[in-house]
Parts: sequence; structure tokens; C-alpha cells
Amino acid sequence: MRSRFEPDRRLTGRMVLTMFLLGLLYVGFVGALIVLLDSLVLVVVIAAVLLGAQYWFSDRVALYAMRGRLVTPEEEPRLHGVIDRLCATADMPKPRVAVSGMDLPNAFATGRNADHAVVCVTTGLTRRLETEELEGVLAHELSHVAHRDVAVITIASFLGVLAGLVVRFAFYSQLFGGGRRDQNTAAVFAMVMLVSAVVYALSFLLIRALSRYRELAADRAAAMLTGKPSALASALTKVSGDIARIPTRDLRTAQAFNAFFFTPALGPGSTVAGLFSTHPSLDRRLEALAEISERLGGETP
Repeated sequence: MRSRFEPDRRLTGRMVLTMFLLGLLYVGFVGALIVLLDSLVLVVVIAAVLLGAQYWFSDRVALYAMRGRLVTPEEEPRLHGVIDRLCATADMPKPRVAVSGMDLPNAFATGRNADHAVVCVTTGLTRRLETEELEGVLAHELSHVAHRDVAVITIASFLGVLAGLVVRFAFYSQLFGGGRRDQNTAAVFAMVMLVSAVVYALSFLLIRALSRYRELAADRAAAMLTGKPSALASALTKVSGDIARIPTRDLRTAQAFNAFFFTPALGPGSTVAGLFSTHPSLDRRLEALAEISERLGGETP
């Protein structure tokens, strides 16, 4: 069943292109793994297990890392009520609803498809936002589920994780076994580390390029579904401003999930180049929402 979220062909095209390019990287990377481990069967088993674990259990891992727990309508009536209304409007299955006790004001969606999705919000977010603003944020997260870009980001990030693991494995193997290796083997290990580092860097850039666009697409879809771009803009401004006041030590545990968040967990004074950011700048997102508001011909107060 297709949802009523506005389809985004450019997002779909970018997801297909990103997965194609990452697929090419993956083919070359598997060759490097075979050289390193000297076993085709072992490479296939390791890659399949890691990819399967990330695909099937990404929602549980994310909830555990963010200290989230599933909640019932009796526990969180306001949150469930907003999601119920949005899912009815969008004509899509209702995801599981979770809450994290963190003061960091944020939200994220995860899961391999609409039937196995989870939308998690922090208590810091629900405490700071009015109901209309919360509705805009949750519509943003639900659009990620409807457009299936959550699953794409989850799969896409697998290659970077695997490349990082191989770099560490090759480094420590060479470090602790150097005395027993000849020069040719050392050269092979150095080449594998170089290839892994290049694969990690390229996958890093591809994922961030896709992530920045998908955030703009989710803002646009949420604004069109709710018909209230200004409420989403207000939520963005509040959340971004309050995140800057969260202690840096509390942000570090969340930064690994920046690609999934409503807005990135960056501390005060953080300077992140646009090329390496998972999200467009706040000004860019507000500008896009202002354009949507003009296109809608203004909003009723």
C-alpha cells in the first residue's frame, strides 16, 4: 500500500544511484577481503552475517544505544495520539513507538520496512515542543519510513562499518604478527589497509550526500502532509538551539546516529564542513520550508 506522503522521484533516484555506487565499491572490497583472509567462504560468511545483523536488528541496536523503550498508548497518550493522526492522514501502517529518557531533544526512525519500523523520541524533545511542532517532527520521521530511505541508509552504512573493521583487523594483525611475516605479506596487508581506507572514505561521502538530501525531502514531505511548514520550522529552530546547550559529553554517545536523527547532535562551537555533514544547514532547511509556505499560499493560524 502506498502512503499519501508526496512521492519524491529525485530522492528515489539518489537512493538507487547511491546503492549502485556502493555496490561497485562492495565488489572491489570483497576482492580485498579475499586477499586478506585467503578464504572465499569465510569472506562470504562474515559479510552475510554482518549485513544480516545490521538489516534485521538495526532497530534494536539503535534503541539500545539511545536507551529507548517501547511505550503503550496508556503510557504516552499524547505521542501515540499524534502518530495515530498522522498515520491515518498518510494512510500508512503505524510504527512501534518508543521513548528515550535522554534530555537531548531529538527523534529518529529506524527499521527495515514500514511494517517493522520504530519511531523514537526523547523526553527532551516532547518536553520542549508544542503539539503542532511535535506533529511536524513526527511527520518528518514517518516520511523517512514511507520513502524507505531508512532501510537504504541502514544498508548503505554497512559497507563503511565493514571497511572500518577490516582496517582495524589488518592493522592489529600486522602490528602483533609483524615478526612472523615476510615483506611480500606486509605489502599485501598495507595494500588491503589502503583499499579499506579508500572504501570507507568513499562510502562515508556517498552516505552523507544522500543523507543531506533525504533530510530536505523529509522536511518537504512533512510540511506538505501537515500543511504547516511554519510549525516544523519552529521545531527545527528550537531543537537546534537547545542542542547547542547540551553538555558535550552527552552528545558524544548520540553522534554515531546523526544520519538517523531529526537534527544532528553537534555541540557548541562545532564546525562541520558541508561535505561531511549528515544534514543540511539550519538556514537551508528553514529557507526550503519558507518556500513551501509561500507555495501553499500561507497558512491558517
